[in-house]
Amino acid sequence: MIIGDLYGRGTPVFSFEFFPPKTEAAADDLLTTAAELKQLHAPDFISVTYGAGGSTRARTLDLVSRIQKSLKIPTMAHLACLGHTRAEIADIVAGLVSDGIVNILALRGDVPREGLSSNGEFHYASELIEFLRERFDVGLGAACYPEMHPQATNPDDDLRWALRKTELGARFLITQLFFDNNDYFAFVSRARAAGVGTPIVPGIMPITNVAQIERFTKMCGARIPQALYARLDRHREDGAAVMAIGLEHAITQCRELLDRGAPGLHFYTLNKSLSTRVILSAIKS
Repeated sequence: MIIGDLYGRGTPVFSFEFFPPKTEAAADDLLTTAAELKQLHAPDFISVTYGAGGSTRARTLDLVSRIQKSLKIPTMAHLACLGHTRAEIADIVAGLVSDGIVNILALRGDVPREGLSSNGEFHYASELIEFLRERFDVGLGAACYPEMHPQATNPDDDLRWALRKTELGARFLITQLFFDNNDYFAFVSRARAAGVGTPIVPGIMPITNVAQIERFTKMCGARIPQALYARLDRHREDGAAVMAIGLEHAITQCRELLDRGAPGLHFYTLNKSLSTRVILSAIKS
């Protein structure tokens, strides 16, 4: 199943993102989480992240294979090219394809804390997409940034990179997390005007912990709307209240996105099922 074929069927596509656990026991727990989410007749696919500089390479490849084989859910491997040689990327993707994984989210990736190796041959996700399209029969997706990539010089330059990814073969784009739907719809409008015709899938992260979401938004350049942040900050020491506020916001956000034509929802699950299950149950009802 090529994931790009799922979009355009007339029904929303729901997908969940996981990161590779550090232990075998945690990996087993993650499979249980994925199985719980499957009971909601979702997801349409699952993706698994890839650490900076390939730091989780083995665990990512193992997890995508286990999920797809054990749960019979189409699975997409994130692949970050920064720091890799062309030979390394070709070897990774050949291994994925031989194991039945034919969907890849092509990313530049973050710079590891210890820095990059000097032999890296890729600098941008667009280079990775072009390389893969020329050599492998795989389905490709890519990332985009409604509030602009933190390292982009300006919004127009950032949008040109998104367009380039689709021109080279990305069948869909998944957005960075955001909390104000106006940012998403404004980005989609600009992208369509610039010539981007592929589905632009909103990335949703339910807020469950104030300090955690502060760290995430600082790293990725996303913002929390002032009124929402004020509510969260007042209750930051009350975990149940924070979760309730986060769920309320996410449910409202997801309903509006779908009502206004978003092609689906991509949930950043943080390897937990409760928040995503609550949101999906609410919007499906």
